[in-house]
Amino acid sequence: MKGMDTIRGALGALTILALAAGGPRPAVAVAATQPAVTVHIANFAFKPSVVTIAAGTTVTFVNDDAEPHTATAMDKSFDSEGLDLHQSWKHSFTKPGTYAYFCEMHPYMKGKIFVTAGGK
Repeated sequence: MKGMDTIRGALGALTILALAAGGPRPAVAVAATQPAVTVHIANFAFKPSVVTIAAGTTVTFVNDDAEPHTATAMDKSFDSEGLDLHQSWKHSFTKPGTYAYFCEMHPYMKGKIFVTAGGK
């Protein structure tokens, strides 16, 4: 048994030396990030009007119209309030589901965001 302890000790010392010398490193899990998603408000429409994203993604709404607009969830779970020309607003979608939204000032303007659990 004493011989096995000597071998274990030697292997442990070699592992420490290998790590210190830039040897193999333990695996580290890194979460992949989804690219930023932007919805433009132009010509009284959301562009794109339908988006599919992974949970945890932040969507930026940018008003490119001279008229003010909002991005407001039909169920009122989010609301950008009034956005003037070139203003933007961000919202993070953390839970999977379907999020229908519209412009409170122009209710005919509608969009939909599909949030998936595991990616696009």
